[in-house]
Amino acid sequence: MKHLLYILILSLSLMSCEDVIDVELQTAEPRLVIDAPLNWIKGTTGNYQRITLSLTAPFFNDDIPPASGATVFVSDAFDNTFNFIEENETGRYINDAFIPEINGIYHLTVIYNNEVYTATTQLMPVSAIEFVEQNNGGGFSGDETEIKAYYTDPADIENYYLFEFINTETNIQSLEVYDDEFTDGNQIFAFHSDENLNPNAILEIRNYGITQRFYDYMNILLQQTDEETADPFEVQPATVRGNCINEANPSHYPLGYFRASEVSIFSYTVE
Repeated sequence: MKHLLYILILSLSLMSCEDVIDVELQTAEPRLVIDAPLNWIKGTTGNYQRITLSLTAPFFNDDIPPASGATVFVSDAFDNTFNFIEENETGRYINDAFIPEINGIYHLTVIYNNEVYTATTQLMPVSAIEFVEQNNGGGFSGDETEIKAYYTDPADIENYYLFEFINTETNIQSLEVYDDEFTDGNQIFAFHSDENLNPNAILEIRNYGITQRFYDYMNILLQQTDEETADPFEVQPATVRGNCINEANPSHYPLGYFRASEVSIFSYTVE
């Protein structure tokens, strides 16, 4: 009993010593975040496109403030201008008359708070996902489902790919980037392993054609994130700058990226 009483008194004394510490972090001036992927899904017109603008927020904020009231447009090499119109002050800007062209050059202009942001990219082609193989005994413990998504890389051309695996039950995505330095002209596969894939679940696999610069950008982002979650939208150890610039004030650069991709989508039912 004496020992039990001593342990109880010690536990209560330790609990009473707990203090709440408020961490005061420095708040930097908000920066514009430009999320501007132009995706042309194979078999579609590619006319509908969306660009999202937001602002950076303090570390402990749960909400991401939209960048509302901007002027956003994309132009091509044929003097076409595609205006993106905001939806109800959400920071989401829509165009439903875009004209995609493989290897076409596109220029983005964003005017926000009297500052002009620009970027240029090329719409990159992509190889179609041909078939998928599954292995149910993957991982170190043998309880992970391994997925291989096969595609054929074009010969004698440098190609770069962004693969996205979306578990439609959990809405969790996993991203991987690939190049063809050692696989040029061969049939190869993108690899995904997941212990939370249930039988009959739908796994949506997307393959995006990307530029070498975007490949390098995403490769750095993915290396900085947690290997378990592979979430590129977590807080980064260092700022990774995209291809968007502030024309008048380069030091007040935006975050995010402007890219254009042909996309192959494969819906796979887990066995």
